Amino acid sequence: MITLKNGVLSVEISEKGAEMQSIAVKGEERLWNGDSAFWTGRAPVMFPICGGLPDDRFTYRDREYVLKKHGFAKNMIFEVEKASEHMAVFVLRSSKETLEMYPWEFEFRVVYSLRGAGVKIDYEAINLSKETMYASVGAHEAYACPEGIEDYDVIFEKKETLDTYELDGNLTSGRRTRIITDTDTLPLYYKYFAVDALVFKDLKSRSAMLRNRRTGKSVTVDFDGFDYFLLWTKPQAGYICLEPWAGIQPETGAGADITGKEGINAIEAGGRLSLTHTIRF
Repeated sequence: MITLKNGVLSVEISEKGAEMQSIAVKGEERLWNGDSAFWTGRAPVMFPICGGLPDDRFTYRDREYVLKKHGFAKNMIFEVEKASEHMAVFVLRSSKETLEMYPWEFEFRVVYSLRGAGVKIDYEAINLSKETMYASVGAHEAYACPEGIEDYDVIFEKKETLDTYELDGNLTSGRRTRIITDTDTLPLYYKYFAVDALVFKDLKSRSAMLRNRRTGKSVTVDFDGFDYFLLWTKPQAGYICLEPWAGIQPETGAGADITGKEGINAIEAGGRLSLTHTIRF
């Protein structure tokens, strides 16, 4: 476990999945505690896919690969490449194990930096193969809502008219449901999550605030460069996930060829995909 500290924040990060386990703001825990009665995750990092695949499979050059929902990075041990009081660099490298699931050689880094009352998270996927690599990167942080989520609003950077793309298992169904119209404020209700997540593909905003409407306590997530945004919890759980994704699950009936997957990022041989998102308290 790596611990980063400054005068405001204390952040604990596990080598497994390079996943944050705690964010304390002036001693107050603001990240979900991973209660197994609801969900043991806290802040998984998603790579090399976000969401699921048809039957957990994709094809590339006529070969089929099995890749579970949200990819393998969240279950793997990262090397701590560098660490100081305010910053840590975690790296995952391709291996015989990853090549069985994903046919490209790569280095994937997650860098956590403390900036006052904020955490800056940089992601870098480097293609070490001799041909184009296809990948997605996503964040899945769960913020503690001990009073329940219905005391909270999500406030977007811009006014939005948003449809959620309904889920069918690990895929989207093609059906849409209107959630908000011409407003920047989405009041949270557990009924939205009776089936699964809210999936937004058409967001204009690149920032969203989770705010308790009674206390004013808030956290803001910035996600420039991430084209998709999801909200997720389980019924009556004391957390809500604000999830910026650079990738998305396909619709039911989509083909298995990863090169044509919706939202996939094509990284040329020797190239890299670099993304940043921040969490501000």
